[in-house]
Amino acid sequence: MTAIGFIGAGRVARGLAPALHEAGYHVTAIANRSPVAANDLAMELPGCEAVAAQDVADHCDLVFLTVPDDSIALVAAGLRWRAGQAVVHCSGATEVSVLAPVAEIGGMTGGFHPLQGFSDRTPLRGCTVTVEASGPLAQTLDTMVDALGCRLNRLPPGKRALYHASAGYGAGFVHVLLAEIATIWGSWGASEEDVLAAILPMTRTTLDTIGRGGIATTMPGPISRGDIGSIRAHLTALTAMPEAEAEAFYRAHSLRSTNIAESTGRIDAATATELRTMLTSPDTGEGAEQQHVRIGVPSTER
Repeated sequence: MTAIGFIGAGRVARGLAPALHEAGYHVTAIANRSPVAANDLAMELPGCEAVAAQDVADHCDLVFLTVPDDSIALVAAGLRWRAGQAVVHCSGATEVSVLAPVAEIGGMTGGFHPLQGFSDRTPLRGCTVTVEASGPLAQTLDTMVDALGCRLNRLPPGKRALYHASAGYGAGFVHVLLAEIATIWGSWGASEEDVLAAILPMTRTTLDTIGRGGIATTMPGPISRGDIGSIRAHLTALTAMPEAEAEAFYRAHSLRSTNIAESTGRIDAATATELRTMLTSPDTGEGAEQQHVRIGVPSTER
């Protein structure tokens, strides 16, 4: 049976190691800068011990490096590895090439990145795991993803930073969007609690709709309807906000929304051009053609 070890006992290890144990894998060793954290995790896994990092490297066939991204290369270079051993990091952005010291002595290297935010006891089942590896290690990691009840996503070398940056749009940038809403609602005294209570149910419904029907064809809102008057009113209101970036933030996202709406035929080319002109022009205030005649037949779909 393959002996699996972890170097790093942070949130990723606390989620992945127990999940592997439950899936029938033999996690035998945990190392961490803080021995207390390593011992706490090891105690949850039958047959597992808290040991030094070099002991993990010496005795485990497959080692997961679940240390901070900036420490991966240092750990890989600072330990003695052996031929035939597999060493895998769990970073989304760090290239597998930082594990070169392992590859140079005949070891196998790869990336294994669960695509989700981790908190204590975050369940892995159902999430996507991005794997970058080749040869026998690729097969081992692919099988592991299946055993964990996860979805496999393959990634070619050299794409990790791009992949990780894009994934952040679906996680960290959601916080930015909600913070922007909270700033606007705060202008009339609404609290963050008010914002979350009102917006999260709508957001969840939107995500469910996207899951069923796709990204572009299910996009709601005035841009998807070609409602130029509403967009102009939005811009006028946002221009009056004391936060100068509020209007720019709205314009940038609305321009992207226009592209999506046009690409699926939700709006025609003339309407899309009109929207782009308005969204890139600073003259969208009260004096900017408030009584505008729409081209084409307005949609009643909401």
